[in-house]
Amino acid sequence: MLINKEIAKEKKWVTKSNDTPEEIQAVKEISRILGVNEIVAKLLYNRGYKDPASANSFIRMEREILRNPFDMKDMDKAVKRIRLAIERKEIITVYGDYDVDGVTSVCTLYLYLKSQGANVRYYIPNRSGEGYGVSENAIQFIKDEGSTLIITVDTGITANDEVEFAKTIGVDFLITDHHECRAELPCAVAIVNPHRPDCSYPFKELAGVGVVFKLICAYDETYNEKDRFTSTLNLIKTYADLVAIGTIADVMPIKEENRIIVKYGLGMIESTSRIGLAALIEASGAKNDVKRQDKFERLDKNIIKKKKKNKVTSSFIGFTLAPRINAAGRVRSATLAVELFLTDDKDEAMRIAEELCAANKERQAEENKIMLEANTKIADLDIENNPVIVLDADDWHHGVIGIVSSRLTEKYSRPSILISFEGNDGQTSNMEDVGKGSGRSIKGLNLVDALCYCKDELVKFGGHELAAGLSVTREALPRFIKKINDFARENLSGKELIPVIETDCEIRFDDISLPLAESLQLLEPYGVGNPIPMFIMNGVTVVELNGVSEGKHTRFTLGNGESTVGAMYFSNSPSSLGIYVGDKVDVLFSIDINEWQDRKNVQLIIRDIKPSGFQKSIDDKEKQRFEQIRAGATFYASEDILPTREDFVAVYKFLQSSIHAGKKELTHKDIMSKLAGSYNPRQIGYIKLKYIFMVFKELNIVGIEEIGTDTYRFWLHYSSAKRNLDKSNILRKLRSQIR
Repeated sequence: MLINKEIAKEKKWVTKSNDTPEEIQAVKEISRILGVNEIVAKLLYNRGYKDPASANSFIRMEREILRNPFDMKDMDKAVKRIRLAIERKEIITVYGDYDVDGVTSVCTLYLYLKSQGANVRYYIPNRSGEGYGVSENAIQFIKDEGSTLIITVDTGITANDEVEFAKTIGVDFLITDHHECRAELPCAVAIVNPHRPDCSYPFKELAGVGVVFKLICAYDETYNEKDRFTSTLNLIKTYADLVAIGTIADVMPIKEENRIIVKYGLGMIESTSRIGLAALIEASGAKNDVKRQDKFERLDKNIIKKKKKNKVTSSFIGFTLAPRINAAGRVRSATLAVELFLTDDKDEAMRIAEELCAANKERQAEENKIMLEANTKIADLDIENNPVIVLDADDWHHGVIGIVSSRLTEKYSRPSILISFEGNDGQTSNMEDVGKGSGRSIKGLNLVDALCYCKDELVKFGGHELAAGLSVTREALPRFIKKINDFARENLSGKELIPVIETDCEIRFDDISLPLAESLQLLEPYGVGNPIPMFIMNGVTVVELNGVSEGKHTRFTLGNGESTVGAMYFSNSPSSLGIYVGDKVDVLFSIDINEWQDRKNVQLIIRDIKPSGFQKSIDDKEKQRFEQIRAGATFYASEDILPTREDFVAVYKFLQSSIHAGKKELTHKDIMSKLAGSYNPRQIGYIKLKYIFMVFKELNIVGIEEIGTDTYRFWLHYSSAKRNLDKSNILRKLRSQIR
């Protein structure tokens, strides 16, 4: 069954603001007492800070506190076992995951244990060769290398069998993790995970690196004879940058403890003295014409401190740094990213940073390839009756399928799971023919619960409510697909499958200003739980529209008749939007500050755009008026419906140019837009263009076939004879209808 592509595109906009009298009064009170813009006050109200005192507390972060790490179950056992290992000079291996959270967790714990005199090593499994989680082969290797204590970070909570194996060869396990737990926990010497059913720690939303941070806080205050405040403050000053990167990249809520650490960490990153991080920032934004030596010189610590600070935001971490760190584990080895953060050599740091950037480009190319193939496969699925999209292939890169799954879930508003049998011969159907999968879900369907329901068909699985990994044999795959869709049909309603974008409030064009953009920074840092403010603006005019980066993105100029503002719509080409110059549109957007050559300008970042109700009304009226005139109704000359010879020439030249360029299928509005922009000093309206097409067809000037509503296929009729427009019966009749 072919999927209706409109289902994948149409999104429902939901506004948090109700504008009740109570809300309006409270917003005005917050604005007056705090001295902030009313829009900022409304955002604070929407986020639950409904009076001046709580709003002020949020801005100043007065209520956020760092909890006592010993409130976490097994924390006392964990620090004692680490202390014992250091005293005995045991070799400790930090065992991590290959994503950003795992890499920063490994680096944080490794660096801290080193500072305490521990004999410490690290191990991260290879995504392609070993897959997710702890394995017996890895444990045996670590044991053979001399380790007697393995500390897992961001992994291990489902490693029941592996921990039992470790015991048989004399290796202790200390597990730190933040993933969902199963009913039976591994028998490790300590399990530090706020999601344990028997853990009363009040804040459950720590990233894996956040749990590691609590562990080193607990150790530091216990064995370094410092009070909790002094110890924690020193550790924040040392490791908050790494903790912030892992927390943001793992999409943890930026609230409570996370908000404190991320706020401080972003400040550290702005003027970082960590050589590897500085190299990655430099490589991420370096120009091709910058000499390598110049890059090295900029990495000198003294120069870094003297440089003008560039504001570092959660978005910069999430969209610039994190993909490059992740790329190591996806298409190279995650140890490369660990080496970047551990090195003190600036030449080595820049070499690794540039390799990560190159790996990220490889990842992007592979991601786009898989996305195209996945969309082709989806066209053959009956997703109306099977709400979970499950796709598999023999050659998809294990490291990239999770990103593509995320894109598919966002596009189709359905859970999706991609499975790769990469490296398998595909000739046998047995327990050795195992595919590795990665899935993403939507609100309303807990992916871990769904996989638990299907556990009899899986080799292993683990993860979070909205993101998980799994392994499944080729033989069991059809049964797994059936079971997970059975679960989804029982637990998902049709309402949850409608894509929804939550917005804060509607604002007017005149509200957009640089002071507003700057005052929004009071709410930072943004992230899950405190999202970037989203606004709606209705009925604005598209003044300009251009493709950027070979048409991958779209740059708009939007106006209200008096002033204009620039806007960017990323990952959407102009041709995919059905929006044209002159259209009235409704836009859903965030507000950004664009800095260029020491000048600041407001820029909108569009998240969704559609023709406004007003524009739809205009379009409908024009179509109705055309049908009336074609049926014989009279019209006024001022309606500008009768085409002139110049109009015919302009349209013909445009079509001739388009056909020669290979573009033979065009929409009515696309032609109108292009004509207004390039070929004719005055706009050729809907009705006039319709009549021009009718005359072209009547006189056999241009071949025209309507292949859809206001969508045409054109071809040229080559003839040396000139056509006489006065011979057109259609034009004669049209002239007779003028009042």
